[in-house]
Amino acid sequence: MPAELVEHAPEGLAVIDADARFVEANPAAVALCGLRAGAVAGTGSPFPPPDADASPTGESTVEWQVAPGVRREFAYVLNQMPGRQLWVVSFRDVTVSRQRQRRLAAIAKAASSVASKRSLVGTLETLAREVARTDSLAGVQVLTTNPAGDRLHVMGAAGFGRAPDFFDKLMECRALGARLITLEALETRKPFVVADRYDEIQRDPAWAPLHEIMRHPRWGWFASVPLLARGEPVGILNAYFAPGQTVGDTELAFLLAMAEQAAMAVDHAALLDRERDVARREERQRLARDLHDSVVQQVFSMMMQARSLGVLVQRGLAPLPEKVAQVADDLSTSAEDVLADLRGMVVELRPATGTERGLLSALRSLVDTTQARTELSVELAMDDSAQEISELDADLLEDVYRIVAEALHNSVKHAAASRVVIHLRVASHGSRRRLLAEVIDDGCGLAGGSDRRSGPASGGMGMAVMQERAARWGGVVRVRDLPSGGARMQLTLPLLTSLPTTSSASANRTVTP
Repeated sequence: MPAELVEHAPEGLAVIDADARFVEANPAAVALCGLRAGAVAGTGSPFPPPDADASPTGESTVEWQVAPGVRREFAYVLNQMPGRQLWVVSFRDVTVSRQRQRRLAAIAKAASSVASKRSLVGTLETLAREVARTDSLAGVQVLTTNPAGDRLHVMGAAGFGRAPDFFDKLMECRALGARLITLEALETRKPFVVADRYDEIQRDPAWAPLHEIMRHPRWGWFASVPLLARGEPVGILNAYFAPGQTVGDTELAFLLAMAEQAAMAVDHAALLDRERDVARREERQRLARDLHDSVVQQVFSMMMQARSLGVLVQRGLAPLPEKVAQVADDLSTSAEDVLADLRGMVVELRPATGTERGLLSALRSLVDTTQARTELSVELAMDDSAQEISELDADLLEDVYRIVAEALHNSVKHAAASRVVIHLRVASHGSRRRLLAEVIDDGCGLAGGSDRRSGPASGGMGMAVMQERAARWGGVVRVRDLPSGGARMQLTLPLLTSLPTTSSASANRTVTP
């Protein structure tokens, strides 16, 4: 009877030696561990080598790869056989329950991140990592649409790098005839799951522009889930499953839950941006009006009075002419400096900083204002390609202006520079175009003199905001020292293809189960 019980027991029962190798195992253990029935003895087991001197412990868990892409988690208990260096192990498969626990924890963590993080990039990076870690995926991408809804930008990634030109290359693949599951999911607002997508893409020459980016790490099945906020698509969550993994209802349900959290983060960030824009513009209007109507007029009056006093002293109409003349000269100089600063503030605080009249006009105003209130020589350099910039999205132009203005402010405040050059141009490479903006100064450079990408760890809040503004459009900001002295801020933004309109062919496709 005991032998029959062992033979038909639903849980795994096995004997292992001091090296954690199987000595024998019942049929359930053989099936759970993916062993060959006739070759169990001497095969390595998933259970850690037991410690002969350790006292018995309760149930433990361990992970085991049964086959490529197939992993199981076992809860097990070890008991030493009396007088022998052998241990009996009883174990059961807890993969599903543990996976469910991790998924619930990941959803809760993502929800907490949405509520607590101020950075959309930081939130979506965290979410991508949680999705990849929880289900042991090869890679995850979270892409969002720009405000105009005609481009996608990689805002969170795990496994794969966040290539700034990913969308551009995706559009090149589309032009070559590739089927873009990502865009089909976005257009139809439905999740798509495709088996063995990696091999299909790597064999298809239409995917050549993305072959290198998507080659590593190796993956198999692919799922694309739209991010929907208020019923409208605001992005996509792409999941690349490890070889051997498959996508069932539970996996898809988890992706849908995480996509919902990502969509909430995008929607929340958009609402905050709009609220901040309204508040900033109203405050700028109030400050500009108050400064112009009161402070500027008063300082101008001070300057005129001081100059009049100086004239009177020169004509001998006041006692102690030398002392009064010195005071008058100092007062006049101070008033002129304050007036230049305040005029500069009025220009900078004006709503949208003049980008409604064009980015180039706003930058010229910024250059003139900066030169008027500082001793810096500021030059705005543009080639003929910069004229294309006037046709770009107004929100994009506003972000470009803010990044350049912040970089110029840093040069004025921190670099001890005498000259700054702002260079703006559009560079073309094949069908791809990029907006390039540089702010170069001849100052003291960066601390440590290293090449650094702008971010919270490398330059404070101002630098973090610059990077977030660039990332919103799939761009990047880099700041580096120059060999000749000084520093360069370089902004790169892709300016290429818009998202295609929905075609009847793609809209009618069905989800691959």
